[in-house]
Amino acid sequence: MKKLFLAAIGLLFYLVCFTQIDPNALINWQSHDPKSGAPGTGIDQVYSGVLKNKTPYQTIVAVIDGGVDVNHEDLKQNIWVNPKEIPGNGIDDDRNGYIDDIYGWNFIGNKSGLNVYHDTYEGTRTVATLQAKYANVKPNLLTKENKAEYDQYISKKKALDERRLGLENQWAELMRTESILLQIMHAVQKEMGGAPLNLKNLEKVDTNKNEFVNIGTKILKQIIAEQPSLNSFDHLYQSIKTEYAAPRQELEAKFLYQLDPTYDSRNAIVGDQYENYKENQYGNNDVTGPDAFHGTHVSGIIAAVRGNGQGMDGIANNSVKIMSLRVVPDGDERDKDIANAIRYAVDNGARVINMSFGKGESPYKKAVDDAVLYAEKHDVLLVHAAGNENSNNDQEDHFPKKNLDRKCLFCSKEVKNWLDVGALSFTEDADMVASFSNYGKKSVDIFSPGVRIYSTVPNNRYEFADGTSMASPVMAGVAAVIRSYFPTLSAKQVIQAILENGNTSTKKVKKPGTDQEVLLSDLCATGSYVNAAKAILAAAKMKGTVKYNAIVAKPKA
Repeated sequence: MKKLFLAAIGLLFYLVCFTQIDPNALINWQSHDPKSGAPGTGIDQVYSGVLKNKTPYQTIVAVIDGGVDVNHEDLKQNIWVNPKEIPGNGIDDDRNGYIDDIYGWNFIGNKSGLNVYHDTYEGTRTVATLQAKYANVKPNLLTKENKAEYDQYISKKKALDERRLGLENQWAELMRTESILLQIMHAVQKEMGGAPLNLKNLEKVDTNKNEFVNIGTKILKQIIAEQPSLNSFDHLYQSIKTEYAAPRQELEAKFLYQLDPTYDSRNAIVGDQYENYKENQYGNNDVTGPDAFHGTHVSGIIAAVRGNGQGMDGIANNSVKIMSLRVVPDGDERDKDIANAIRYAVDNGARVINMSFGKGESPYKKAVDDAVLYAEKHDVLLVHAAGNENSNNDQEDHFPKKNLDRKCLFCSKEVKNWLDVGALSFTEDADMVASFSNYGKKSVDIFSPGVRIYSTVPNNRYEFADGTSMASPVMAGVAAVIRSYFPTLSAKQVIQAILENGNTSTKKVKKPGTDQEVLLSDLCATGSYVNAAKAILAAAKMKGTVKYNAIVAKPKA
């Protein structure tokens, strides 16, 4: 019981205590001048400086993600609209194989309008494949080769089952803790006899009656002293239930779907020939899907309307348009869908692709590699989130990645149109690199803002979020600005301008996941974080190598 009390206390402080950081001060920090005290990009000063009075050209950024709310008040002006398609007529007007692909395409849905929400992890799919082959076999009758694979199956399934059971136990513990926490608060409320929740009334409570009342009263006194706006038990209960809902649902998704090898939403909903990686005519035009939080947040970071007084400002101005490509479910994305989304983006005019996703296995990596090479051939720049496991990508696989699996003597084993991005926090001290961010002296190129990023979320709302998923679109936005104002620069030149003009630092920072202090150069290839002002100044001096029939952006009405 004592452990549950301690857990309840800790969670209550986390859920409803006042934070010393003013949230409003962090809105748009990713755009601020790095001299302001936070390692922002400096994009704001660019618009009032080097780009002032310059005419941008329309640039499409494809957001490969879980879906985008294309009707959001702060995004709809900057959503790409397929000019060759007539909305709602049920005809493939542009003959690209996708009917009514007005804002992009959804590769994890079907023609009837059903969409994949939950899906398994790639490792779970591996177990499912082996399970279909070995679940009912007699081990002593297997060949030596098959026996080795069978042993691998048994090992993987055991690890999966243990992980799944552990998460289910965490879920049960979370439910118990929430219940006890609510009981503690109800005990205090009952003792107060309907009196309003405030410090004066809490002082009158007899805390000697039972442990629940004693603990609850102490907690509430401190909370109200720091957060006077909390003035009712209804508000308190709602805060507790709301904050518990997200971790509860996340755990449920893991043991009910993502780690269950018998769960198969792909065949049940999409119905494609999954093993045929040349197939691309599947899905539907619902680019929002059942949960567009992540993709909408990413899109706002790139291209929320600047200067309209709503919510926040995107990195890029209104010449940049967002193309939504839905491939990421609540689970691991699939290689086939990633490959098809990249090809769709390239074929439909995207010049930058943001990929805020990743996984530890890639069974059909060649399909993705071929699509990445296709993007490189057509001069499309790919920006990818490094991942949130505070691990070293030089040692741990994080797919997709720029390293290609190619068997050739003289061909390149690494594409040149790719940026891998780690996440920064908003303080220029030892905690500057986000504690969750992946890193890698060879595999991660540069860092950019990715902690407490305020952006658009569905239904005209705005929220803070953390992750390399946020750092990647900050970088994609900077790349899009360069491509918008200097459209004849190649993807390679844009990357050069960014990587050669980042902010370096001699101050030591904590290696993610540890207290060990290292140089930024130990965590990424450039030893720097993005400086949009310097990168754009450098880009302005470059001579373009690309023939590009750019579309001049229409001025804001």
